[in-house]
Amino acid sequence: MSRRKRSSPVLKKAVRRAAGMDSIDPNLDVGNGLTLPAFSTLIETMRTKENAYNSALSNVDKLYREMLQTERELGDMTEHMLMGVGTRYGKSSVEYGMAGGVPKSQRRRGLRGESSTSSSQQPSFVLSVDGNENGKKQAVTS
Repeated sequence: MSRRKRSSPVLKKAVRRAAGMDSIDPNLDVGNGLTLPAFSTLIETMRTKENAYNSALSNVDKLYREMLQTERELGDMTEHMLMGVGTRYGKSSVEYGMAGGVPKSQRRRGLRGESSTSSSQQPSFVLSVDGNENGKKQAVTS
């Protein structure tokens, strides 16, 4: 999974405009503090921030991939540790239960796919008794 890097359309537009304005006058000043040098400085600030953001995303993606790999390794080792305890002490031992396994003597025998809750605990649904469809409120008329 890789996060999408950002490419600012506003930055692209500003760069094009600044290039055009630079051909008018490299020190263009249209008043109220709106100068081409100030505009160019803000463009560079935006470019720097966009690059920093995209670099940070790359680092986050790398860390995420590394974390997922470590998580897979941890899952495998967790399973192997339990199997090791089962091999050393037996799957019916207290130690196996202490390590997180279910000792053979405590396993529930049941059909595959059978839920641990009984079927009598299924939720019951009550249909609307006022003839009102889909639970919509009836308009109040006065």
